[in-house]
Amino acid sequence: MAALERRAFAHKINRTVAAEVRKQVSRERSGSPHSSRRSSSSLGVPLTEVMEPVDFEDVLLSHPPDVEPGPLRDLIEFPADDLELLKQPRECRTTESGIPEDGKLDAQVRAAVAMYTEDWVIVHRRYQHLSPSYSPVTTDTQREQQKGLTCQVFEQDASGDERTGPEDMDDSRHCSGSPEDTPRSSGASGIFNLRNLAADSLLPSLLERAAPEDMDQRNEALRRQHRTRALLTLYPAPDEDEAVERCTCPEPPREHFGQKILVKCLSLKFEIEIEPIFGTLALYDVREKKKISENFYFDLNSDSMKGMLRAHGTHPAISTLARSAIFSVTYPSPDIFLVVKLEKVLEQGDISDCCEPYMVMKEMDMAKNREKLDKLRLAAEQFCTRLGRYRMPFAWTAVHLANIVSSAGQQDRDSDSEGERRPTWTERRRRGTQDRASSGDDACSFSSFRPATLTVTNFFKQEAERLSDEDLFKFLADMRRPSSLLRRLRPVTAQLKIDISPAPENPHFCLSPELLHVKPYPDPRGRPTKEILEFPAREVYTPHTSYRNLLFVYPHRLNFSSRQGSVRNLAVRIQYMAGEDQSQALPVIFGKSSCSEFTREAFTPVVYHNKSPEFYEEFKLRLPACMTDNHHLFFTFYHISCQPRPGMALETPVGFTWIPLLQHGCLRTGPFCLPVSVDQPPPSYSVLTPDVALPGMRWVDGHKGVFSVELTAASSVHPQDPHLDRFFTLVHVLEEGSFPFRLKDTVLSEGTMEQELRASLTALRLASPEPLVAFSHHVLDKLVHLVVRPPIITGQIVNLGRGAFEAMAHVASLVHRSLEAVQDSRGHCPLLAAYVHYAFRLPGGELSLPGGASLATLQPATLARSSGRPASLYLTRSKSISSSNPDLAVAPGSVDDEVARILASKLLHEELALQWVVSGSTVREMVLQHAWFFFQLMVKSMQLHLILSQRLNTPRKLRFPGRFLDDISALVGSVGLEVITRVHKDVEVAERLNASLAFFLSDLLSIADRGFVFRLVQAHYKQVATRLQSSPNPASLLTLRMDFTRILCSHEHYVTLNLPCCPLSPPASPSPSLSSTTSQSSAFSSQSPDPKVTSMFELSGTFRQQHFLSGLLLTELALALEPEAEGASVLHKKAISAVHSLLCSHDIDPRYTEPTVKARVAELYLPLLSIARDTLPRLHSFTEGSGQRSRLVSMLDSDTEGEGDIGGTISPSVAIAIAGGPLAPSSRSSISQGPSTVSRSGYPLSAESSRTLMICVLWVLKNAEPTLLQRWAADLALSQLGRLLELLNLCLAAFEYKGKKAFERINSLTFKKSLDMKARLEEAILGTIGARQEMVRRSRERSPFGNQDNVRWRKSVTHWRQTSDRVDKTKNEMEHEALVDGNLATEASLVVLDTLEIIVQTVMLSETRESILGAVLKVVLYSLGSTQSASFLQHGLATQRALVSKFPELLFEEDTELCADLCLRLLRHCGSRISTIRTQASASLYLLMRQNFEIGHNFARVKMLVTMSLSSLVGTTQNFSEEHLRRSLKTILTYAEEDVGLRDSTFTEQVQDLMFNLHMILTDTVKMKEHQEDPEMLIDLMYRIARGYQGSPDLRLTWLQNMAGKHAELGNHAEAAQCMVHAAALVAEYLALLEDSRHLPVGCVSFQNISSNVLEESAISDDILSPDEEGFCSGKHFTELGLVGLLEQAAVYFTMGGLYEAVNEVYKNLIPILEAHRDYKKLAAVHGKLQEAFSKIMQQRVFGTYFRVGFYGLRFGDLDEQEFVYKEPSITKLAEISHRLEEFYTERFGEDAVEIIKDSNPVDKSRLDPQKAYIQITYVEPYFDTYELKDRVTYFDRNYGLRTFLFCTPFTPDGRAHGELAEQHKRKTLLTTDHAFPYIKTRIHVCHREETVLTPVEVAIEDMQKKTRELAFATEQDPPDAKMLQMVLQGSVGPTVNQGPLEVAQVFLADIPEDPKLFRHHNKLRLCFKDFCKKCEDALRKNKALIGPDQKDYHRELERHYCRLREALQPLLTQRLPQLLAPSSASLRCPTWDWRGQDRGWV
Repeated sequence: MAALERRAFAHKINRTVAAEVRKQVSRERSGSPHSSRRSSSSLGVPLTEVMEPVDFEDVLLSHPPDVEPGPLRDLIEFPADDLELLKQPRECRTTESGIPEDGKLDAQVRAAVAMYTEDWVIVHRRYQHLSPSYSPVTTDTQREQQKGLTCQVFEQDASGDERTGPEDMDDSRHCSGSPEDTPRSSGASGIFNLRNLAADSLLPSLLERAAPEDMDQRNEALRRQHRTRALLTLYPAPDEDEAVERCTCPEPPREHFGQKILVKCLSLKFEIEIEPIFGTLALYDVREKKKISENFYFDLNSDSMKGMLRAHGTHPAISTLARSAIFSVTYPSPDIFLVVKLEKVLEQGDISDCCEPYMVMKEMDMAKNREKLDKLRLAAEQFCTRLGRYRMPFAWTAVHLANIVSSAGQQDRDSDSEGERRPTWTERRRRGTQDRASSGDDACSFSSFRPATLTVTNFFKQEAERLSDEDLFKFLADMRRPSSLLRRLRPVTAQLKIDISPAPENPHFCLSPELLHVKPYPDPRGRPTKEILEFPAREVYTPHTSYRNLLFVYPHRLNFSSRQGSVRNLAVRIQYMAGEDQSQALPVIFGKSSCSEFTREAFTPVVYHNKSPEFYEEFKLRLPACMTDNHHLFFTFYHISCQPRPGMALETPVGFTWIPLLQHGCLRTGPFCLPVSVDQPPPSYSVLTPDVALPGMRWVDGHKGVFSVELTAASSVHPQDPHLDRFFTLVHVLEEGSFPFRLKDTVLSEGTMEQELRASLTALRLASPEPLVAFSHHVLDKLVHLVVRPPIITGQIVNLGRGAFEAMAHVASLVHRSLEAVQDSRGHCPLLAAYVHYAFRLPGGELSLPGGASLATLQPATLARSSGRPASLYLTRSKSISSSNPDLAVAPGSVDDEVARILASKLLHEELALQWVVSGSTVREMVLQHAWFFFQLMVKSMQLHLILSQRLNTPRKLRFPGRFLDDISALVGSVGLEVITRVHKDVEVAERLNASLAFFLSDLLSIADRGFVFRLVQAHYKQVATRLQSSPNPASLLTLRMDFTRILCSHEHYVTLNLPCCPLSPPASPSPSLSSTTSQSSAFSSQSPDPKVTSMFELSGTFRQQHFLSGLLLTELALALEPEAEGASVLHKKAISAVHSLLCSHDIDPRYTEPTVKARVAELYLPLLSIARDTLPRLHSFTEGSGQRSRLVSMLDSDTEGEGDIGGTISPSVAIAIAGGPLAPSSRSSISQGPSTVSRSGYPLSAESSRTLMICVLWVLKNAEPTLLQRWAADLALSQLGRLLELLNLCLAAFEYKGKKAFERINSLTFKKSLDMKARLEEAILGTIGARQEMVRRSRERSPFGNQDNVRWRKSVTHWRQTSDRVDKTKNEMEHEALVDGNLATEASLVVLDTLEIIVQTVMLSETRESILGAVLKVVLYSLGSTQSASFLQHGLATQRALVSKFPELLFEEDTELCADLCLRLLRHCGSRISTIRTQASASLYLLMRQNFEIGHNFARVKMLVTMSLSSLVGTTQNFSEEHLRRSLKTILTYAEEDVGLRDSTFTEQVQDLMFNLHMILTDTVKMKEHQEDPEMLIDLMYRIARGYQGSPDLRLTWLQNMAGKHAELGNHAEAAQCMVHAAALVAEYLALLEDSRHLPVGCVSFQNISSNVLEESAISDDILSPDEEGFCSGKHFTELGLVGLLEQAAVYFTMGGLYEAVNEVYKNLIPILEAHRDYKKLAAVHGKLQEAFSKIMQQRVFGTYFRVGFYGLRFGDLDEQEFVYKEPSITKLAEISHRLEEFYTERFGEDAVEIIKDSNPVDKSRLDPQKAYIQITYVEPYFDTYELKDRVTYFDRNYGLRTFLFCTPFTPDGRAHGELAEQHKRKTLLTTDHAFPYIKTRIHVCHREETVLTPVEVAIEDMQKKTRELAFATEQDPPDAKMLQMVLQGSVGPTVNQGPLEVAQVFLADIPEDPKLFRHHNKLRLCFKDFCKKCEDALRKNKALIGPDQKDYHRELERHYCRLREALQPLLTQRLPQLLAPSSASLRCPTWDWRGQDRGWV
């Protein structure tokens, strides 16, 4: 039996090669599944054509909801309560309404009151919040969903918490010896330890033999437990930049406030306290020269001071006692000042006199000045009693707010900016709007700063001539200058203490500017804080939302210089008069401080003795609700008598003037220069202006204007714009029918009314932007009313539809332009959006449903409004009339006006659609610019119409009349055409128009016939498709269409709109259903595929027709992913992001939580599987290596023919894969696709896009019905199934867990951006889009078209994105990221595993199951080899066991590589620190052995592979844990002992042998673990282990590869190449023994030209090899292909190391193999690489540096007294290696335990400290004998194959290293190493040492020869180097050279030696000097030829030095030796030089 099981050796090898050939030839042939989906005939209808949608409403009639069971019923139709009408009370900030009491109100006020009291009317789509538009999946929502995730346990994160037991520690100590010392067969103690170890827990059911079905069911049930329900919550949220569908509900209109500052006045104290002082605060902007707030009046006087005014005071109102104020600043600026003005009671004397006591007297001098003070107090009391009601200017000061904000707030702002939470999209949008609206030119913010308490000590006295605001601005500007003139003035000393801080959000006890109580107001008796009205420095565009009607009066100056009489102390009294009698003065003037709340009169401060005073006073008035023409302001001018005189009144009136407040019904404001009358005005003056010369009246200065005053209104009632005033007046006249009416100078009758009304509509475009925006709600309401309720004038219906529509367009355009800075992402104006959403209502509509149903009411958070709201008008349901000629007046016939009005009423949406369609070009352009507004208006009108007319229950086809739908069709067609035509002209408008149209159609889906809307979509698609054929840049159109589709698909009932529950009907087309397999039979049966199933998984016509929106979306994706798609990078991202966003929303949608429902939703995305499968060649490769990934499809695609023979597929990538070891993780990579990927397969997807597409695929696989997937898989062709498996493999790689450390190292956002940039760069380089398009795309940021620079919202998005992409994440954030990543990796892998199980169940009975199952097993193995969690490995290993159990032939009869891979994976997991992983892996490994044994009664193959795997594992894995692996070995032993079924066989014994053998291998590697940080020692140990496997070629090869990998990791490419050469020689030996082939190398001998070391691999002989043994030399490398791979990898490493000559030698062995296979393609590549190598040989290279390193001391153990030669990287300094070794061994032995021996002398060990470790390091050079130098010609030759090295040690007899020349000796040491460098390790043992000592004269000879050689080299250098030549010359002939040539000659040649033995040296030295002189001459001659004119002096100096040297040498060189015969004198003469350039010979 055993003989039968063994295979013939030769037959085995041949079969392996054949299998390799089959695999390699078919590899990558199925990379591109279709040339294009676009034109595929199998589609029936091409993807570029949109399908005719089904009639949605008809389908629903035939498939009512009742037919579906349970939760699926809700998917069929929209909910009945989808639309609802909500009434939201308008927010009221104050406890009182502030609305005028009911009474006689004019029309304007009545309209305002109605507007400001109406509740908001909101049409609410109840489920809209579930749409991705309104509930987007963001990072924040993801984080919320991720709460409660299970922490997955990963091996790489697990700390070694499972402690090693004591027995393990003993075992480790025992095994610390060298492998050479311990015989491999003796392992008794190791066996003992293994038997005594504790095993892991056993799997209870492992040894039971269960049926496969039961095993699968059990595994599936376990896999279903504790799964993440929502897969996409684990993946990063969709990119917000792509979220074109994103919407937010607009904020309700609110009263505008800027940044608020709270100012508290704490105290005011002067040096002397003699009278009351009153203060005023206001803000001024110096840059704008504008007062930007009203005045705040405060009184800080003591009670005693207040008592002085008792005679004039009434009981003060509490509102006038405020001491704190809240200022609002819309435009913060560094130029804003808080100005404090002080006033005092009027007294006799000018301001300077009154200020003098305050400037002179000090508090400390009180006693000294008591009399003066008493006198002053007495005078003050008198003035207060008499003049207490008048004030005079006193002093002022200013606080520069920017200084306070910057100094107080800097620290806070800095600290707040750190680590701020990234805001949500909505928050950013709101914040951006506010920030942009309120941001000044300078970075100045008043919203957040540290509160500051200021004490202002210096006040400036007021100057009577400089009181105006103009003068104040000059003072303020001067204050900012360093040399301010104000600082030179003597100040009024006081102490004003104020608090300045940011105002709280909801302050208590606050009063509005109208003195209403702002909520919350806990106690009416509390001292209030006043809100100060802001006068913004620039326009503020915001609509009025509350009633406000205030008037501010500013008297500026009065000129009474020509007025006769005593008129000097002038005061102006102001009164608001309702008539001409004094009793008709109204109490509407706001009080100041400590007085009544409202007064009937007020006075300006008095400037003493000034006939032309200037004023700074501000009077604030509350305008009455009902104003008439008699209302006016009355000014009375008084002379105030300061000194009481008999007969002299206190007040003497000296003039009168007035201002009528209404003119033609409009409020009069602005500056006035009024004449002043001396006399009282006559009766009826109030209706005239003072400019009219009334008879009998005297005027000051001849009726000239002498009084300047300005009126400013802050009113939400009066527009203060003539065009708006005119429009409102006409509309109100029309409503009241009060004809005739006077408008300015014309009288309006009914006849002229229509013309005036049309003119006023046209004139609205001329209105000022600020009032237009403020009254925009009023204007739009009136315009809508004119459209819907055409007025009846003179009995005729006047159709103003067109005019009103045009006016609406102009208003919308003006509002848009005004608020351009605060538009949202789609260009929507938030003001208009809020109007539509909240304020718009159908005119006259009663907001209650007929039949008594009440509306839902939204209760606001604030208190309910106390006052009721006026009842609305009754809704009259009327017939809609939409005439084709909107201007045609329709005669009502004989009906009365009310009936005519009813007949004339229209529906707004119908009129808007009609007017839009028939509008002219100018208006149409304006409407298109803001199309969204009109679309939203139409939609809300339609919704209100349906709700209020109770038509929601009407069938959708009957809801709207046909003519209206026709108008809609025409409108959508024209707008769609505009989008298409504008895309290349005005991209921004095209984008916005496209989005508006899409949102409009999406809204229609909620209210109109859905089939009709689908047909509109189809028509739009056809328009786009037609234009695409002729478009110069189709990418831009495609992008717009993609956005359009994404918006449509964001509908909240998207799933229902796709008819998920209606069964697919057979295709109407006669063509076959869509399937890529139409030309191929199924992989599993000969029957044709089920067309119904196939059409569900492909973009068939049926699928696209029924699932209309899903079909559109997936079609866009399919087209974008086509190979020839243009603008690929952007389109890929947009299309994939759209699908991803939708799937995310499905995952969190509570309606789809049921598995059955989610399965139906997943059916809408089934074609995604086919799309992704066909896109596979272009997906980013996430596997290791440069873009390689395992191509599983090649092993399945039997229909593909190969291109060429075996050699054609060998590539460097194969070599890299082979070099990683047959069992290394990189073996998952196989032959990658060729270099022409892009040209063949299209543009590759970026990493980000690929991951997102794959997570979408996994979502579909996770949620789809398994039986459906099984039926689909059964219908797939073999090649398609292969691509599917490869896709699953890629999913595993893409979502592999990175580990916690990875999150600490990299920032994923930066990574994502860099990938995107790389993708764009590749796209540009590869030229897949045109250069023009690329240029355009680059200039337009994120879109392939359109200039985005002016789109402000994108700028803001960029801004926040940059600030949020911070790398310094907190520890908690990184841990959370790791947690999520771990769960994602686990869930993704489990989904893949589920799918693999489905495939396995599908192919059980298939004829081709072996190839499919092999591919499945490869995916399983990949999953087991990647970083996985313990929970996944539990299921993955269970699946692996089931596979092996059901299909053992997969591993044991087919591919050896699979079995080897599995063994490696299992062994790695057996060594896991996590016990559950070890338990599962041990069980799998045990079952693998048992399975192998049961097939053949031995498991030799598994034995061999497990042994090799362990060797590979321990050699390459850094953090491998041998103690845990020992525990697993014990567990396997326990299984074998407890397995009852095999107790009678030899199985248990064989298992024991294997376990003990593995245990011994572990002991060999313990030492390696100790030396992980010592690369040299580690390589030495690996080398010794490899030598130990000399008789086991497989294991030796494994260890050689391990060494190569380690060397490559360390950058030792030459050594890595040597390892590969040795491995190739090993394989060559084996192949030579097998068969004699001429083209193969003849064993190791063929490689000796590469390295002489390689002959050591010839140890394999016939007696060692056992060809008959199963599994021996069974690795994939022991083949011709394996040999080729090893050689190619060697060549790669040699090239990387710069050893190009060796590359040639490698290819000499490789080329014959390729020639034998006729692989000319590969030969061309090889010769190309040779050419490249040969060309690089000419370049300058630097090879290694060598050092001798000796180790001394017992601490080194085996290394004691060992000498090595170390090869270090080129240009390594002695200090570098010395530092490295010292640092390493110091860390190992301790701080003071290591010492470096500095010299190179022989080491006397007896003098060393035995407790220390000594290292001696010496630089050595390669040494060659003279005969060697003849062969070693090149630089490479002299640096390759080195075995002998030389170093020299200088010494003197007395022990010093250096001394005088006469005593300087030198020791030359030659070292010979065991092997030649480069070798398979970087340090080689020194095997021989030889020393030679040179005498001083011999040292001198060597030195002179060296100098002569240097001179010769510098002289003969080509090209010549003048600098180098001069340096060498200077060192040779220069006079300052220490121990130079002259000194050497004087020492050794001065005297003839006594010892005749030294004559030879003496003579040799003289000859050296002669040669030296000759070379000096040559060098000087050469230098003379090279130098320029500037160096001639330097050259002469060199010549002089040489001349002196020659003269000094001449007598020394002419001495004669006694023993020599008399030679000719010429032979000893010294050469002389003729300085004229002639050589005169020797003299």
